[in-house]
Amino acid sequence: MRAAVKNEEVRQGKLVSMKQMLREAKDNNYAVAQFNINSFQWAEAILQAAEEERAPVILGASDRLVDYLGGFKLIAIVIQTLVEEMRITVPVALHLDHGNSVARCKEAIDAGFSSVMIDGSHYPIEENIAMTKEVVAYAHSKQVSVEAEVGTVGGNEDGLIGGISYANPEECLRIVEQTGVDALAAALGSVHGPYQGEPKLGFTEMKQIFELTRIPLVLHGGSGIPLHQLHQAIELGHAKINVNTECLQAWAEAVREVLVNDREIYDVRSILTPGKEAIIATAKQKMKEFKSSHKA
Repeated sequence: MRAAVKNEEVRQGKLVSMKQMLREAKDNNYAVAQFNINSFQWAEAILQAAEEERAPVILGASDRLVDYLGGFKLIAIVIQTLVEEMRITVPVALHLDHGNSVARCKEAIDAGFSSVMIDGSHYPIEENIAMTKEVVAYAHSKQVSVEAEVGTVGGNEDGLIGGISYANPEECLRIVEQTGVDALAAALGSVHGPYQGEPKLGFTEMKQIFELTRIPLVLHGGSGIPLHQLHQAIELGHAKINVNTECLQAWAEAVREVLVNDREIYDVRSILTPGKEAIIATAKQKMKEFKSSHKA
């Protein structure tokens, strides 16, 4: 009955929460990709890629880019409209990435987001748990899923630079048990932005955290991680992998090539269409790598 309801929602072009799609991914050894929205053309490209690959997908709006994109309400309206107008038939979640406060998460939920992340990772664990618990209570009352974070993902994200702080397994267990969160981002060596050398994820800690919590894990900073490490992370419970840098790099390279090769060009569509095509190709490749193709 639950699957039938979900399929009906997808058929009607509704945004869905991450809860069921991540459970299915965890149980069937694949990961759903989250791609960040850097403009609404990006959202269109990602939706097209997901439909062509028959893959469930998560569109992530980073809290630090929400105002740049026009605010929560505009984002939700545009994404919902794109899903309907493009006749998207695969499951789509609209997710607030790195929500920086309880109030911001509630604002996203009220605007129509189907999933939120409350990032209390920079606070003591007691405060992180309290924030997450409040968001979960509000979100679950509206059938919205919630992701939490323990530890700190390093690197540069939207201008915010931070160092890596590994997640404590016991703190991960506490936040899961005390909040009822749907997914957990446990920082274990990944970074936002380009890596310096080959990344080394903490697989020993990853295994311990997954065995303790048994909920879908989330890998932030998924761009640039070798395929064998991605697949090992999926084996150890990662049902959601976030990708942004690789799409940004592919888009920039395609647009730069157009501008360099034709200095007289000024038509926006001619300049940006190759960038959109690069995003589609990159997103489809990541869906294949995460084994989510043909899972919708």
